[in-house]
Amino acid sequence: MLEKKDFDEACSVVDKVRLETKLIYSEFMSEKTGANVYLKPENMQFTGAYKLRGAYYKISTLTEEERNRGLITASAGNHAQGVAYAAKKYGVKATIVMPTTTPLIKVNRTKSYGAEVVLVGDVYDEACEYALKLAKEKGLTFIHPFDDLAVATGQGTVAMEIIKELPLVDYILVPIGGGGLATGVSTLAKLINPKIKVIGVEPTGAACMKASLEKGEVVTLPTANTIADGTAVKTPGKNIFPYLKKNIDDIITVDDDELIGAFLDMVENHKMIVENSGLLTFAAATKLNAKGKNVVCILSGGNMDVITMSSVVQQGLIFRDRIFTVSVLLPDKPGQLAEVSKTIAEVQGNVIKLEHNQFVSTNRNEAVELRITLEAFGKEHKGQIMEALDKGGYKPKIVRTSL
Repeated sequence: MLEKKDFDEACSVVDKVRLETKLIYSEFMSEKTGANVYLKPENMQFTGAYKLRGAYYKISTLTEEERNRGLITASAGNHAQGVAYAAKKYGVKATIVMPTTTPLIKVNRTKSYGAEVVLVGDVYDEACEYALKLAKEKGLTFIHPFDDLAVATGQGTVAMEIIKELPLVDYILVPIGGGGLATGVSTLAKLINPKIKVIGVEPTGAACMKASLEKGEVVTLPTANTIADGTAVKTPGKNIFPYLKKNIDDIITVDDDELIGAFLDMVENHKMIVENSGLLTFAAATKLNAKGKNVVCILSGGNMDVITMSSVVQQGLIFRDRIFTVSVLLPDKPGQLAEVSKTIAEVQGNVIKLEHNQFVSTNRNEAVELRITLEAFGKEHKGQIMEALDKGGYKPKIVRTSL
């Protein structure tokens, strides 16, 4: 049974390695929701995520013999870095099994701390199965990323800092993958003040905790399909489930499309890079009816590779009608391209790319196709551009939703 003294001890240990991540008031989200929304930026933590807390505390509780056998874990990336960093601090070896889909930045940073990285499986659950097999074969000490009370206790130190800084907090939104962070945060929050509401947030494509809480027992999903790779878990922790069942007040699910929008909002309004799993709480704040209340969104991590970042930005701009591609038909005569460009320029449209297809018709004099990728200010401006092209006799059609 976890008690307040357990978290006090964890705080004293974790203080040796954590960076201070003070709350940030989000004027943008507060205006959008009517609540007083604060961000807990664990994306600014030393290894780029809160996971260092649980990993370091867990390893501190091991015997010297257990540490010296060598450590092993499975992780989608952030726990991997926490274990690798903690192992380096203790001067012991660490093997990390990661899914093959893990972003390159997480793989490289894990290696940079001196750990051996093995890539196995498409999701965390498959990597974990292989890690447990290696642990048994080689006699290594397995450090579970979430289904371990010591790990959860270390991660719960996040809640201690939130409540010390904002004693009148009403809601804490916490992302859930396997449930370790949510266990620590919800258990400690209820120990300090039972009135605090702790809301778990999961990606819709991997909502294993929601399914488990609804059934009253641990449920394994057939798949975990989401861009929030850090929370792509099919089975939540069995050991920690009783704590979650007792202390989590509700679960909110967030679609991948909402995470894409949240990424743009975070970058534009707070100038921070937060990975998709870390954005779950930020996106969920708009779904919480908490007007006038103090709400804290835990941004769990910021380890996002530039390729993923580029893809998310592109899709976000497309979803918000900031970028679109239109097809127009025009005679294959000199000056036609200039006329189309003039029409677009008159309504302040910005051309990004042109594709000219002379073979759309057997009669080139009748029509050739011009595909124009444009930048707009948003939905209303996009409509103005389409209307101008239509009035110009070009009969525009939206032809695709990607660059």
